Amino acid sequence: MPLSPCKQSDSASTPPRQGGLTLIELLVALVVMIIMAGWAVPSYQRMIARQEVSSEVLRLKTALSMTRSAAITRRTQVTLCPTVDGVQCQVANNAEGDAWRATLAIFEGRGEPGDVLLRTFGESRVERLTYRNDNLPVRYGALGRAGGHFGTFRICGRLDQGARVIVNIMGRVRVVDSAPSEC
Repeated sequence: MPLSPCKQSDSASTPPRQGGLTLIELLVALVVMIIMAGWAVPSYQRMIARQEVSSEVLRLKTALSMTRSAAITRRTQVTLCPTVDGVQCQVANNAEGDAWRATLAIFEGRGEPGDVLLRTFGESRVERLTYRNDNLPVRYGALGRAGGHFGTFRICGRLDQGARVIVNIMGRVRVVDSAPSEC
C-alpha cells in the first residue's frame, strides 16, 4: 500500500492566532460598564435613602412601643422625648426638625431632672424629623393612652424620601408613606 503524500501545512505562511482582547474590545467593555454604573448609581442612592427612612421609622416605632409598654407594666406615666444629657427632656427646636433627631430617651415620669431613665435610642440619620410643632414630648399614661400627647412624626430623608408615624389618642402607632411634596 502506498503511503499518502505528506501535506504541507500553511503554518509557515500564517502566524498562529493569539488569545486575548484587542484595544477596541477592551474600550467597548469599559464603555458598557460605565453606562451600567451610571444607570445603577441613582437607583442605589434612592434605595439607601429609603433605607434610612425605614430605619428611622423602625427606631420610632420601637421607642414608642417600649414607652407604651413601660407605662402599662409599671402602671405610671412614662415619657418619650429627645435628650442631650440623658437627665431630662429637651424638645427645643422642634419646628426646625432638629429636636427629635437627637438621642431619644424613655423616662419614668415627666422627663424632668430626677426622673428614672429607662432606655435611650441613638441619634437619627435622617435630614429632618418633627413632631407636632409644639415642643411637647410623647407621654403615655398608666393605661397606655397618649392622652393629649398624640400627634404625627414627619420624617424627611434624602431625595424626597419620607414617612409619617402617627400616634393616636389611644397610644397606638401607624405608619404612612409621605408624598415627596411633604418633605
